[in-house]
Amino acid sequence: MEGRYQRYPEYKDSGVKWFGKIPIGWLPSRLKYIANINMGQSPSSDDCNKDGKGRPFLQGNAEFGVEYPEPQNYCDVSKKVAKVGDLLFSVRAPVGALNIADQAYGIARGLCSIAVSNEIYRRYLWWLIPTLRKELDTVSTGSTFEAVSAEQIRNVICYYPILADQHQIANFLDHETAKIDTLIEKQQQLISLLKEKRQAVISHAVTKGLNPDAPMKDSGLEWLGEVPEHWEVKCLRHIGICQNGINIGAEFFGTGYPFVSYSDVYNNRVLPESVSGLVQSKDADWNAYSVRSGDVFFTRTSETIDEIGFASTCKKTINKATFAGFLIRFRPNRGEIVDKFSTHYFGNSLLRAFFIKEMNLVTRASLSQDLLKKLPVLLPPREEQIAIAEYLDDRVRVYAGLITKSHLMVELLQERRTALISSAVTGKIDVRNWQPPTDSITDKDIQ
Repeated sequence: MEGRYQRYPEYKDSGVKWFGKIPIGWLPSRLKYIANINMGQSPSSDDCNKDGKGRPFLQGNAEFGVEYPEPQNYCDVSKKVAKVGDLLFSVRAPVGALNIADQAYGIARGLCSIAVSNEIYRRYLWWLIPTLRKELDTVSTGSTFEAVSAEQIRNVICYYPILADQHQIANFLDHETAKIDTLIEKQQQLISLLKEKRQAVISHAVTKGLNPDAPMKDSGLEWLGEVPEHWEVKCLRHIGICQNGINIGAEFFGTGYPFVSYSDVYNNRVLPESVSGLVQSKDADWNAYSVRSGDVFFTRTSETIDEIGFASTCKKTINKATFAGFLIRFRPNRGEIVDKFSTHYFGNSLLRAFFIKEMNLVTRASLSQDLLKKLPVLLPPREEQIAIAEYLDDRVRVYAGLITKSHLMVELLQERRTALISSAVTGKIDVRNWQPPTDSITDKDIQ
């Protein structure tokens, strides 16, 4: 990072390990001497409401992922108030999250507001504060912490240049991080497109086959459309049996034998050969709730329909294993469906249309065996199932490689962004002579 940019002519030791050496002329201070730290305080429940009357009030878990926080409550009486333009800093999980007050807010004790003095440019402090997390880590217990105190924040040591140089550093970071953010966004868009394309390839292959000239017939299902004429269409009930998982007290978990959990199924289209869950089960349980090669597990119950009906296929028998009551096991009849094909078919995104249309949502979404047994299953001849599965295995590997590369690129860009900010606000690089392109907008002061 530093090799790409000029360094300051002279440095001295800051005396602070994480800050390292600082340019000659930079001034030391504790945060409380250059900014006003206003720690939040929660009002009584009687003072708060959700009807939009009074001052908007932010809890410690305010939404920091958007441009401005979204207030969930309003208070007639706010003991602590953040003014327009104040920086909002989360002092509880997520510790260090930062935002800007676009209006006056009442703030709870999970937040503090930071108002700058005449010595500090607000936009510079915006970039500096995230690097101060390193010092907060040193005064906390353990490697992570759930909260920081007002005193810890006020006494954080920082160094800063003259006001004109603060503006220049802020302008530089505004411009350079915006370029990096654009690259990150493009990679994230590419990841989404690759995932959509992968799903489209899978859906097409398991519902239309690999031969574009094959005669077609109407499936009788609007969401499925036409299917190859020689394929069979059967309900799940006609090609195997379903079984709900084991229900057992919480005291039996944590030790014992392998246990397939809801997350094992929800997060994996192929069931992991080694699951992390353990349960104290016995012979009768291993027989009734066994986990064998070819079994397909479906998520059965959740808060929303969006998490129901996700499937994971077992490729290798797990000895002495049982599975969760929040799952349904489908065990195909011998020879009906190849497990490699079932992995792709039951992971097919088109099946979401079936579950969403048929599901009844009361207080929790729950997939019954009766409904699951109605699920239409397309069955090509066995040889064709194998050919489709092998084709999709190859295509999925290609997409997985491209997606992994994009994820790595995002990680590298994020690391570069963090390093660039840290280098600029701690004086490791000298950007005083940096000139922005003529068409760029800089000096984005926070009012």
